[in-house]
Amino acid sequence: MNPENILFIDHASAVGGAEQSLLLILQHLDRTQWQPHLACADGRLAQTTQSLNVPTHIIPLPRLRRSRQFSRDWHVGSSAISKLARRIDAKILHANTVRAAIYTAPAAKTARRPFLWHMRDFWLSESRPNWLWTDTWGKRFLCLVAARVIANSQATADHLPCAGKVTVLPNAIDVSRFDPNMDGRTLRQQYNIPQDASVVGMVGRLRPWKGQHRFIQMAAQVSQQMPETRFLIVGGSSFGVEDGYAEEVQAAAVKSGLDNRLIFTGHLDDVRPALAAMNVFVHPGDPEPFGLVNIEAMAMAKPVAAFAHGALPEIVVDGETGLLVPPNDMEALATAVLTLLRQPEKVREMGRYGRQRVQNQFNIQRYIRQLSDLYREILKQP
Repeated sequence: MNPENILFIDHASAVGGAEQSLLLILQHLDRTQWQPHLACADGRLAQTTQSLNVPTHIIPLPRLRRSRQFSRDWHVGSSAISKLARRIDAKILHANTVRAAIYTAPAAKTARRPFLWHMRDFWLSESRPNWLWTDTWGKRFLCLVAARVIANSQATADHLPCAGKVTVLPNAIDVSRFDPNMDGRTLRQQYNIPQDASVVGMVGRLRPWKGQHRFIQMAAQVSQQMPETRFLIVGGSSFGVEDGYAEEVQAAAVKSGLDNRLIFTGHLDDVRPALAAMNVFVHPGDPEPFGLVNIEAMAMAKPVAAFAHGALPEIVVDGETGLLVPPNDMEALATAVLTLLRQPEKVREMGRYGRQRVQNQFNIQRYIRQLSDLYREILKQP
């Protein structure tokens, strides 16, 4: 029996969290059952996909929001997806991002193929829209056309108007790539961090909702009581967004008085050495639809200190794999970090429980089984 063709669609050229999850799916799908194809813009995502021996089709999907060429771009992109789906006889069109879904919805109708919308965000835009009605109507349209919708967390699913079509499928990682015994000394040496110093860190693109400015506030409070602590901010602007936030964060770092105790690594292709160098991982951002780096940190046996909002309560078990505090309570976040730093044995215990939780709940093998079941369910629909 020949494998069924699944056409994945993603608008990005760079590789962000959604694309990391997609690449993991492409890598681990059972090729005896499913043959993945990817339609995307030219760039790093396409190049990486080709290296996985996945047929890759270059179809630019330009930004539609506030575009003067909305109708033209939407028609051209959707038509290209529809023609490709028919040409390769794709059995399912799996849209990996919101923009991809907007292009894919009419394409699936034209090609008469089922459309699977993978929703990884709370909103159709990058942040909460000024006009919520536009978001609601857009979601209703995509829900109407989609055969099924995947939400990456219950927090994401709660923002969707079609509960009957939604399957919650939390993001996953290849746990075998994350070794809790990895030596963090190399990274410490690189940034002149004493080997016996406690290190508190975060990972995320330099964007306001990732919360680097809050991390600096927390670090300043922690440093007052534990001045030997070092702080790592890992991440850059991988999508080339220039809005002044990076400069704002750098200015906040100077004002904090942390000096060489606060280190910016910039973007790292591999965050595992940085996670290995940390004692405590902090997630100081806005509510997250998921937050993949949290399970990566847990897989490296690091306790997580975070705000109890978004999908974080679905990931972190408070008091067992980390500590959750009231949203935006900077004093509580600093206290949580101090509590962990002062209890190294508790930190190790939480780290063990965290890795075990990821192995049980967020491993890619479990994810692929559930995704394959969903594909089969869609193909059985009339």
